[in-house]
Amino acid sequence: MNNFCGRTRREFLWEAGAGFTGVALSGLLGADFFAKQAVAADGVTKFVNPLAPKKPHFAPKAKSVIFLYMYGGPSQIDTFDYKPKMKGMDNKTVDVKTFGRGGHRNKGRIVEPRWEFKQYGKCGKWVSDLFPNVARHVDDIAFLHSMTADSPIHGSAMLQMNTGKILSGSPCLGSWANYGLGSENENLPGFVVMLDPAGGPISGAKNWSSGYMPAQYEGTIMRSGATPILDLKRPQGFSQEAQRDLLDALREYNDEHKAQRGENSALASRIASYELAYKMQSSAPEAVDIDKEDAKTKELYGLNGKRTEVFGRQCLLARRLVERGVRFVQIYSGGNHNDANWDAHGDLKKNHDQHAGETDLPIAGLLTDLKQRGMLDSTLIVWGGEFGRQPTAEYAMGTGRDHNAYGFTMWLAGGGIRGGVSVGATDELGSAAVEKPFHVKHLHATILNQMGMDPDRLTYFYGGLDQKLVGVEGAEPIREIM
Repeated sequence: MNNFCGRTRREFLWEAGAGFTGVALSGLLGADFFAKQAVAADGVTKFVNPLAPKKPHFAPKAKSVIFLYMYGGPSQIDTFDYKPKMKGMDNKTVDVKTFGRGGHRNKGRIVEPRWEFKQYGKCGKWVSDLFPNVARHVDDIAFLHSMTADSPIHGSAMLQMNTGKILSGSPCLGSWANYGLGSENENLPGFVVMLDPAGGPISGAKNWSSGYMPAQYEGTIMRSGATPILDLKRPQGFSQEAQRDLLDALREYNDEHKAQRGENSALASRIASYELAYKMQSSAPEAVDIDKEDAKTKELYGLNGKRTEVFGRQCLLARRLVERGVRFVQIYSGGNHNDANWDAHGDLKKNHDQHAGETDLPIAGLLTDLKQRGMLDSTLIVWGGEFGRQPTAEYAMGTGRDHNAYGFTMWLAGGGIRGGVSVGATDELGSAAVEKPFHVKHLHATILNQMGMDPDRLTYFYGGLDQKLVGVEGAEPIREIM
């Protein structure tokens, strides 16, 4: 027997726990081998790759989703929800019911919007000076001004925006898309998450977890730097000869355990999941190599500016991924906590100037690039955070706003969405939705619908129930923007 550092092949395989070893092995074996050797948990049914492409319920408008997540909660009345009656009301105390981090309140001190608004596009949409570049695309955007959520606290509100539930343990939106449709590219993840360099969001990996679904459906993290995916290179000293020896060992191991295959089906499933990792070793480096893009494209995304370079790189990478069949990409603007994200409790102007300044040009570049490539029609763009912000100050001094889950703004573009429209409304101060209020589950239903999935038919049996992203009670898509 060949020897690995004083160990037999069997010992090496056992101690490696079919970990990285399975990465190389699965690529060498190929799909045909698993089709012949592997069965499902019942020991009889043929094993099927859970990420294989699946037919949608009906003809989809969107093939992929790019969710631009503004972590912390951008202020709707300072960005896209124009409130002219607030002009001249700065520091005035008014009767207004609010509920945020500071608890329930019936009065508050008005913080007048710090930015001017102008009208843009054929639709005449009012947009603040925070987003002058995105504003040029309003005729392609549908604005939802009456979004509501169940929690004004970051952790639970983020879980709801990502999973539909305020409690942890459920699959996120990207996982449902992967589960329902599979992946169009077997060499890349179907669900990718890009975090802000400042750090991950509160609640961490729960925001891209597959919950009670198999781990194959969870999000794959890609970094914002020059090496988006770690550990793709084959370890030094792990030669092709070693791979062949390992292949012999696993084939021998597999032959000895064929009789137990029904009971041991987790091994086949686990190895199948490593197949993606192996294939990524050859495909992912090309997919994430933005140096291949021309200078004009890089400038379009803001890669030449220190302020916009990081988010611009992520938006460009997102376009390259969906171009190659990745189903769902989520990009976080803002990380860690407080002013490292959109959570403007102190100095509103400093906070929003920073984060809008980092994202405005790259988002506009993404919309422009997708449209000129003919990809916007098949790519659904979603923008927003876990909630919005209140019209009143949180503290006795300063301009910071508290959390607002009663009424906030999100927008969608592409993927069959009707542009140049604004649906729903908040009151004259922007404190709560008063016209056509929409819940987070209605947003989720809309996204699934545009991807060709009936939100009430997409189910996963768990805990004695046919679980759904939109809850067992269901939810209708937002028809007004289709």
